Amino acid sequence: MNDVSEIIETLYRGDGGALSADDIASFLDECESGDYDEALAARAREVREPIYGNRVYVRGLIEISNICKNDCLYCGIRRSNRNCIRYRLDEDTIISCADEGYELGFRTFVLQGGEDAYYTDDVMCSIISRIKSSHPDCAVTLSLGERSRDSYRRMRSAGADRYLLRHETANPDHYAQLHPASMSYENRIQCLYTLRELGYQVGCGFMVGSPYQTNRHIANDLCFIRDFYPAMCGIGPFVPHHETPFASFPSGTVEKTCRLLSIIRLLCPHVLLPATTALGTIHPRGREMGILAGANVVMPNLSPVGVRKQYELYDNKICTGEESAQCRDCLELRIRSVGCEIVTDRGDVKK
Repeated sequence: MNDVSEIIETLYRGDGGALSADDIASFLDECESGDYDEALAARAREVREPIYGNRVYVRGLIEISNICKNDCLYCGIRRSNRNCIRYRLDEDTIISCADEGYELGFRTFVLQGGEDAYYTDDVMCSIISRIKSSHPDCAVTLSLGERSRDSYRRMRSAGADRYLLRHETANPDHYAQLHPASMSYENRIQCLYTLRELGYQVGCGFMVGSPYQTNRHIANDLCFIRDFYPAMCGIGPFVPHHETPFASFPSGTVEKTCRLLSIIRLLCPHVLLPATTALGTIHPRGREMGILAGANVVMPNLSPVGVRKQYELYDNKICTGEESAQCRDCLELRIRSVGCEIVTDRGDVKK
């Protein structure tokens, strides 16, 4: 066996903890020069099946606001984008989206938005409490960026179950290349550990092919994910937005994203792993390819139709048709085409 095949088998046996960041970086380099992706994907599916079978979990995504105080260099809703048409959903509208999703069969709702000061702890706790009161069999996932420990604690007490916070990169210098000076790598990582301490099911993740990213950066990301072992891990290709400083940078690729999905599945067999909208944006069958690579979550959109295009983190985001929560039949056909089935229960991590 060559070195790449040996490392794939090491990962498959569950011995990935023995690999150093140098080992993983070299492995990633070698994967780019050979045809190893199908072997990785096959092993990832073999690891996923005893835990999750052929089930793919769906989450109803509600994008509550595209107003954000931050100025991240890659993001289309960054504060400096004066051409962004801003919106904010009020509490009753968010509740209506959740009610509609419940009728469609969804049992997890993901409330995602920019860091918008309108959504104080009191506002968020009211929203969370109302959703949990009306639908006690559902999980509420939040993706609202960096907040204080007390804020996270209050929202957890109100009934929030999960929190998604991409770490973006496990290298402080690379983090500084992607974010304004007002943001801190150390604070981002501390937020993840705080969320775990408070009892959330925590998700981290990063962009594949982000500006200035190297395979060594990705190796550090994979080591962080392996050691932190999140309940969820969201990775997707970097896709540029024309109103950001990174407008001229190339997108990440579907091939590398899927390769990394397989590696993450092998490193963390129990992780809930989305096939993201960004993956579907850069390839017509991107999400199906992600599932074949080891992913087992999709997040169709429950946001009001009128604002879906406005939550534009990157250019050309798919925002009508089969990614819509209302088009369940379309989504189910897509998932069945790769031998899996949609399930709409809470889909908690299995450990």
